[in-house]
Amino acid sequence: MAHPQIAAFARLAEGGKAPVRRIEGQETLLGRASHAIVYDEIHDEIVVPQGFAQAILTFRGAANGQERPIRVIHGSRTQLKDPDPLAVDPVNNEIFVPEDNRVLVFAREAEGDVAPIRVLRVPDNIRLRIPGVFPAQNLLVVSGSPSQGERNNQLLIFDRRAQGDARPLRVIGGPRTTLGDDVGELRVYHDWIVVAHTVTGKAPADPSWPAVSVWSVHDEGDVPPRWSMNLGKIDGVSVDVKSFDLDPKNRAIVVATGRKPNNSVLTYSFPELFEGRD
Repeated sequence: MAHPQIAAFARLAEGGKAPVRRIEGQETLLGRASHAIVYDEIHDEIVVPQGFAQAILTFRGAANGQERPIRVIHGSRTQLKDPDPLAVDPVNNEIFVPEDNRVLVFAREAEGDVAPIRVLRVPDNIRLRIPGVFPAQNLLVVSGSPSQGERNNQLLIFDRRAQGDARPLRVIGGPRTTLGDDVGELRVYHDWIVVAHTVTGKAPADPSWPAVSVWSVHDEGDVPPRWSMNLGKIDGVSVDVKSFDLDPKNRAIVVATGRKPNNSVLTYSFPELFEGRD
């Protein structure tokens, strides 16, 4: 049976190589249902949601073995119910956690049963999912859809400091965006919004495919992505993206899959995204 762990691999590892280290064991407080992991490069920390415990765990970047988190946000005052995706702003020292139609914002160094420092709310029929923060522009982007049952995803762009019933500054959404179907992870890089999602064919018989698409944070309305990369198939099976991250130094995107193909880490070259941003 699979057990909760964070595995670190050499960047150039390939095939069935073993990880160079693992964070695992009861002392870590990790749960099997954690679907997000964020590395804070400035403070050399790893931040992980723990949905079963309704908690946010922070580890040292070099953590290994049965090492306890250095901080845990947990308790009734946090308002955490089922934290899954999250974003860390290492410049302004904040953690952003979507919960249904709200975004809970915590101080990065918060610990224990602490209340959010602010809460952003959208209408009750909007379900917020994946956040990303642009510290230099003081912007927050969150993917969302009108309801859990509808495939009409959008990218909502807010002032980073927004709270209460604030309106987005801009919304990216509509048929030309191809965001209508499943939206997974979201990352930000300079002024680019990078999204992993499923593109559905225009006709019912058309196949769908996994993609990573890019918009500018200044885009608005029903606009196609600046770039979109079809992740294709491995051994005849479409890639099932569970998470991804950006590798600017090597101008690549690193994709972690689920069962398709079986629990793999894939690296794709994507120089267009990083061109002129060194």
